[in-house]
Amino acid sequence: MFRTGNPALRGEVFEGARVSSDAGTMTIQGTVNKAFILLLMAAITASWVWANPLTRKVFIMPAAVIGIIVALITIFNKEKAGITAPIYAAVEGVVIGGISAIFEARYPGIVIQAVMLTFGTLFCLLAAYKSRLIKVTENFRLGVVAATGAVFLIYFVSFIMSFFGARVSFIHEGGLIGIGFSVVVVCIAAINLVLDFDFIERGAEKGAPKYMEWYGAFGLIVTLIWLYLEMLRLLAKIRSR
Repeated sequence: MFRTGNPALRGEVFEGARVSSDAGTMTIQGTVNKAFILLLMAAITASWVWANPLTRKVFIMPAAVIGIIVALITIFNKEKAGITAPIYAAVEGVVIGGISAIFEARYPGIVIQAVMLTFGTLFCLLAAYKSRLIKVTENFRLGVVAATGAVFLIYFVSFIMSFFGARVSFIHEGGLIGIGFSVVVVCIAAINLVLDFDFIERGAEKGAPKYMEWYGAFGLIVTLIWLYLEMLRLLAKIRSR
């Protein structure tokens, strides 16, 4: 049974998937190639927003909303991932570019640090997974899923409270509790990468249909974007002290 903390890579996505003899089956290399394409698209749109300050106020919020909608469409209609995943990557690039520019203006050099830490974490965890230093057991999956759900529940409650003029201030500020919270969230986001690797590998082993390469790449990008944004938050809290 497949389980992952990433909502895009739920355990049920391979169940009932039909393989077309013409289309072929999912492969790890094919998924990696498509993940690279999505990263490139996100980088291009992020660079555009970064270089055009006037576009940030206009496009960040609409892009964020579109990104959520496209992500939900992809999750519930995975056969269309070849179309929706690139759209998601492009619009999320706009969001990332705008947010990164805002953080960079306040804390010069923070973006390159966050990028290096994100990809450094990606490659280190990939090496640990491939060498089987990290073993993905059922209990491991359940633990990460529970921890991820707890984080998003806290964020959701904080978001709802903001409408009433209240906030869970200690997790958003640069105090020791806030920094500690961000460290925990970064670790949870990073461990989700391991579940993503395992999910993609098992999908390839099961001979999932070819379109699942786009879906697997989409799920990996979702986690990477989350990890990058949490890295930014953590570094900003540390720099604020």
